[in-house]
Amino acid sequence: MEQERELQWDDEIEKDGGDYILLPAGDYNFTVTKFERGRFQGSAKMPACNQAKLELTVHSQEHGDVVIFHNLLLHTKTEGLLSNFFTGIGQKKKGEKLRMNWNTVIGSKGKLQLEINKFVGRDGEERTNNQVKKFYPYEEAFPQGQSQGYQQQVQQQQAPFPTNTQQQGGFIPGQF
Repeated sequence: MEQERELQWDDEIEKDGGDYILLPAGDYNFTVTKFERGRFQGSAKMPACNQAKLELTVHSQEHGDVVIFHNLLLHTKTEGLLSNFFTGIGQKKKGEKLRMNWNTVIGSKGKLQLEINKFVGRDGEERTNNQVKKFYPYEEAFPQGQSQGYQQQVQQQQAPFPTNTQQQGGFIPGQF
């Protein structure tokens, strides 16, 4: 896969624009696939502050994997939203303090509820997009029995041989 980069004025381009997929409102599993540090410039309701720009790959059985964008503002006014996100990816427990570790966010998984957001674009046209309504607490989304199976499924997709479950003999019965 080619690494993202800035294009020069005379670069060749080939990739066609994809069709935008609007997912129906509902509950979906997701994976955090990109994280970028940014800065929110401020608004009438919120002062300028740091901003986490996330790309979430939402896994839909009907539509496949769809990327949605989600921004988190790092401000005391939005601390509950930050806690909701970190609880949703299993890095925070309700009622406990957490030092946010953004280095571990990419690859994290969870379950969220999407809604359809209506807005007016810069061109004055009414548009819709998907927006995260809430993140489910990880323990609720993946109860003990399912959580391990879901994580194992993902690990098996990433590595041809599971390394964290190997026995002393160096192989897992039925592996070959």
